[in-house]
Amino acid sequence: MLPDLKFLIQLQDLDSNAERLRRRMADLPAAQAALDSRLADLTGAVAGVKERVAASQASRREIEKDLAAVQTRLSKYKDQLMEVKTNKEYHAMQHEIAAAEAVVRREEDRLLEQMEEAETLAAQLKAAEAALRTGQADLTRSRQEMDTERITSEADLERTTAERAQIAGSISADVLALFERVSKHRKGLAMSEARDGLCTQCHVRLRPQVYNELRRNESVMQCESCSRILYFVAPAAPAAAPEPESAPAEPAS
Repeated sequence: MLPDLKFLIQLQDLDSNAERLRRRMADLPAAQAALDSRLADLTGAVAGVKERVAASQASRREIEKDLAAVQTRLSKYKDQLMEVKTNKEYHAMQHEIAAAEAVVRREEDRLLEQMEEAETLAAQLKAAEAALRTGQADLTRSRQEMDTERITSEADLERTTAERAQIAGSISADVLALFERVSKHRKGLAMSEARDGLCTQCHVRLRPQVYNELRRNESVMQCESCSRILYFVAPAAPAAAPEPESAPAEPAS
């Protein structure tokens, strides 16, 4: 293979790897923001349940206060019932007692509902706090993994850049300029393997004489359709079939 062509293939591999590293490093802030957003959601969920718990507790205290007031009034009515002088006063007081008892039953029902709600909210708060703890642990682990990945990617990119500079220095100036020009116009992909008579990047069929010539890999040739620099990879030779085992010799008679 022409040395320049061999170096160009290596250069393309390095450029593709460098681009992959840059993309991943560029994606890390968004991934970090997504983790922070998730943690904020979990924190907000806990805060929301706590607010509902506080509101429920306040409502329960208000109901207990109202219930105590009605029970006090009911006790007062019952005491007064023993002191009435006439049937009219007696029936009027019984009416007040019945009304107060109805209010007591209503407030007791409300209090029961509030107690059931408190149990439900307590379970919800426990689940939300557990989810928050899990989320915090996941966030810490993910941040550590991202920090490690960023450090590793930066080191890999530095090595890739140094290796690229070394290889680029071994390529003819005009060939390197062609590679850089095609790479710029083809989103970093300047090389294309020719296979089965096609350019594997644009999938346009190559002219037979062009394909036959580039199969020798002795010159820098471009695809007439996409302008990428073409190269040919010879198919691997088929593995040799194992020799049959010879039959054991028969013993002499």
